[in-house]
Amino acid sequence: LNDRSQSMRWVCGVDEAGRGPLAGPVFAAAVVLDEPIDGLADSKKLTARQREFLAQEIQSKAKAWAVASASVAEIDTLNILQASMLAMTRAVQGLSLRPNWVWVDGNHFPKGLIAAQYLGEPMIKGDAKEPSISAASILAKVARDADCMRLHELYPEYGFAQHKGYPTAAHLQALQKYGAIAEHRMSFAPVRTLQFKQK
Repeated sequence: LNDRSQSMRWVCGVDEAGRGPLAGPVFAAAVVLDEPIDGLADSKKLTARQREFLAQEIQSKAKAWAVASASVAEIDTLNILQASMLAMTRAVQGLSLRPNWVWVDGNHFPKGLIAAQYLGEPMIKGDAKEPSISAASILAKVARDADCMRLHELYPEYGFAQHKGYPTAAHLQALQKYGAIAEHRMSFAPVRTLQFKQK
């Protein structure tokens, strides 16, 4: 097995979840597959139940996987794109093995991975093309949804269980009524505008 591991070309897929919401961390996952998993697809095209089932399959069958995040403070300091890249870098570096190649969903490759001398490229719409990216998109989405349920338990009046932090009419109404909480991203326009109004 050790000889096989040393000779295998481990390909890692990476994706993020949570760039668009107004609240909560941005999550990323990295997955190295060494066997096919039926049903993998872009996480946005799966139901919550399908994602939960597949997340368990991925965690039990993948050669390696890791989930990481970047905090709201990091999002507000760096901007959401750079915070996403940071979460992706953390996910890859959190793997139990070092992949030979990293596919990153989208059109950016994290500078943190370049600095750490990981080889790889971005892949536009990779979550629909590359199984390891599909798997990563599922783990990242499941982790973020779980965090939204945590927020819902803490702040039920905001409705995080329903809108998952996205700027829906209900979320914007809750912001107007109750104001922003610490988990809101102050650099995002709807929250920033609200802060200025309150001042």
